[in-house]
Amino acid sequence: MRAVVITKPGGPEVLEVQEVEDPKFGDDEVLIKVAATALNRADTLQRMGKYPPPKGASPYPGLECSGIVEAVGKNVTRWVVGDQVNPSAIFIHIQVAQVRLVQDFRVSFATCGLPNFDTLKIVVCALLSGGGYAEKVAVPAVQVLPIPHGVSLRDAASLPEVACTVWSTVFMMSRLSPGENFLVHGGSSGIGTFAIQIAKHIGARVFVTAGNEEKLRFCKELGADVCINYKTQDFVKRVKEETEGKGVDFILDNVGGSYFQRNLDSLNVDGRLFIIGTQGGPIAESNISCFIAKRLTVQGAGLRNRTTENKSVIVSEVEKNVWPAIEAGKVKPIIYKVFPLSEAAEAHRILESSTHIGKILLVP
Repeated sequence: MRAVVITKPGGPEVLEVQEVEDPKFGDDEVLIKVAATALNRADTLQRMGKYPPPKGASPYPGLECSGIVEAVGKNVTRWVVGDQVNPSAIFIHIQVAQVRLVQDFRVSFATCGLPNFDTLKIVVCALLSGGGYAEKVAVPAVQVLPIPHGVSLRDAASLPEVACTVWSTVFMMSRLSPGENFLVHGGSSGIGTFAIQIAKHIGARVFVTAGNEEKLRFCKELGADVCINYKTQDFVKRVKEETEGKGVDFILDNVGGSYFQRNLDSLNVDGRLFIIGTQGGPIAESNISCFIAKRLTVQGAGLRNRTTENKSVIVSEVEKNVWPAIEAGKVKPIIYKVFPLSEAAEAHRILESSTHIGKILLVP
């Protein structure tokens, strides 16, 4: 198969498409023929040699994908191959129609936007520990999801990583509730655009930061209530103005060190800060008295290095809580641009320039 190989640590130019061996899959795994994968900041860190894959994971980048079930391990029961379709096999692919079979045998259709296939195929998306930048990838069956009704096979590649990240941090761990004030930094990013939509769906008031007016307008269209240009405005001051001096209840932060004290200053009493990235550096100096005065909670977490068991719980919760919102049209994938695997380097350049809005996809 073809895969994007990191030939050495470095810039986007070190990414090359090469012929490599097909992945081997275990008894509890599914082999997916990749239709699309999506870029994440972690991919650029791996490319630079700063974020190696977990032990036993694929050496190739790519933390999510969509595609066709090509083979399954002997212990896998939910997913099947080819025309072995039954009512519990959630999705099939017939010519240019995507057909969803649910337990009550209703059938609905959505345009898939991908090349025709000759036979019935089970189409899925998946949360990966690596390997999405390839024509095939092996993944634990518990990390595989049906494609939400109404989402194309290609666009579904943009959902697993952002959905699992946002749902696990914002809702499972930090329990954002209806009526709370929620600030997400990088509102026009893949994480940000998803977080705006799902937070508005559950009834939160959403604040965002972004770096230009085009991005802020887009965030506003997605439902953000307060949009702050971090290059021209002090987000702490604006947050206080919009909350009668109290601050927001929860912040999802991908910046890290350079925003740490300002994030704390932006929080209400009993506020929660969740750090999922360190784009502004990993080191911070802070006046910790505010932790005591305001009873603040600070957490951090990644997704890639969690155990399969832990990811299984998150994926299950996402399917139960997020997929219905997507199918109801309350949350939609935001796709900026699609590149072939051979142009992975250019896709990385755009991601690192931060000129994009939403997700960038690669297709084999």
